[in-house]
Amino acid sequence: MTNYTLQASREWWSQRWLDLLDSYRFKKRLERARNYARQGNILSIEFKGAKVLARVQGSEAEPYKVSLSLDPFSDEQWGYIIETMSHKVTFAAKLLAGEMPQNIEEVFTANGLSLFPFTLSDIHSKCSCPDKANPCKHIGAIYYQLGDRFSEDPFVLFQLRGRTKEQIISDLRKLRGVKVEAQTIETPETQQLVPNNQYSVKIDAFWQYNEPLESSLVVIAPSSSETILDVLGAIPLAKEAENIANLNSSDVVMSYLDVVYKDVSQKAFLAAMNVGVS
Repeated sequence: MTNYTLQASREWWSQRWLDLLDSYRFKKRLERARNYARQGNILSIEFKGAKVLARVQGSEAEPYKVSLSLDPFSDEQWGYIIETMSHKVTFAAKLLAGEMPQNIEEVFTANGLSLFPFTLSDIHSKCSCPDKANPCKHIGAIYYQLGDRFSEDPFVLFQLRGRTKEQIISDLRKLRGVKVEAQTIETPETQQLVPNNQYSVKIDAFWQYNEPLESSLVVIAPSSSETILDVLGAIPLAKEAENIANLNSSDVVMSYLDVVYKDVSQKAFLAAMNVGVS
């Protein structure tokens, strides 16, 4: 790994990991660790299960071997964690989008666990260098490297606790699939309680209503002051249709249609109120 550059800004979960390292009182040692990370001294870093194995080039020709791990959660504990996650849709959605939910710790604390280590002593690390202090600058460089790995992929943090990204996604999908299947099974049973012909439509009587309307209902009669005829305006008929009263044919037709429109409106109103029906 060459020309490695630490990120200027980090995600909150990555910064929380580094805050734990920054609490270490030997600041000069941390400064050298940051330089090792920046200058490409980390030659390789890989996961073996929940353990991180790395090679860091130090002052000697042979690179030093570094290992780092957290206490992994048991299968039973992860079962409770995934179950809790499945009840929080936003958690699953954010994780699948590559984001760490801000209150993700609630999932773990609800099960008596902690995703993040409390102190440096909760992180098990070892280096092949002769330095007896822990963390040495080689281990510190891996801490910083992992901080950036967490920013790129929050599932790396879960892997340190014993579950890979693929395992978490698979477990979440299985739980959500079981819930969807259960809902699908319940739906037909509910539908069978309703007779098929309960709401059948009678085509012949669809437009008929022979019962009087309730007195509490309010009937809004159409306005007679302005109709669609007023909106459309006069019908452009020929001048030769003028009558003896000096009305042109357009006025005669409009006057007739206005009477027809009002008559039809009144009959529709009476029909709606069921008045005059034998």
